[in-house]
Amino acid sequence: MDARLVAFVGIAAVLTITPGADMALVAKNAFTRGPRASFATILGICSGLVVHASASALGLSMILAKSARAFAIVKWAGALYLLYLGLMALGRAARGRLPSPDPGSANDLALASESGREWWGGYGEGLMTNLLNPKVVLFYLTFLPQFIAPGDPVLRTSLLLACVHITMGLIWLSIYGAALRKLNAAMSGSSFRRALEAATGGLLVALGIRLAFVRR
Repeated sequence: MDARLVAFVGIAAVLTITPGADMALVAKNAFTRGPRASFATILGICSGLVVHASASALGLSMILAKSARAFAIVKWAGALYLLYLGLMALGRAARGRLPSPDPGSANDLALASESGREWWGGYGEGLMTNLLNPKVVLFYLTFLPQFIAPGDPVLRTSLLLACVHITMGLIWLSIYGAALRKLNAAMSGSSFRRALEAATGGLLVALGIRLAFVRR
């Protein structure tokens, strides 16, 4: 198991740091919603991974993998959701109506309430983006079993590997988000934020289009 675990960690690390929808979404919220919402987005992403890992370990994801109709539904729902997030970001950038980068920085109750909405908004975006990504389902169903030897307890071993992957994702995205927040603090002008909102929005649109053409 040790050799397989080392191999799994190495390959999973490369996949974790590969840019994709998760990193684009964290970047968008780090620059436009602030540190609370960006960290909430990370927690939402990891919560989605927990759901996928649990479903895969219990065999529920096999339904999605084997059913062309179920796969297509999830794929198109995920693609449309990414397109929605991207187009909304592009619209805000065009109108110059960006969310406050840190709505909870004051003690006003209204701002505190807005901060809560931004937190849950970020969490929901991270969760839904991950849940509606069929590639994550295929990852857990096709990649993890390669590191489970015959005779190993399948449920326990697959959950162990999934926990390793989720922990790596949490650590990487937290480091990535912290770096983005420092950049945002150094370059906090409204024109800079609009440009970043437009760039991340365009990236989300592109990722949504790419997801629409994913095949099993």
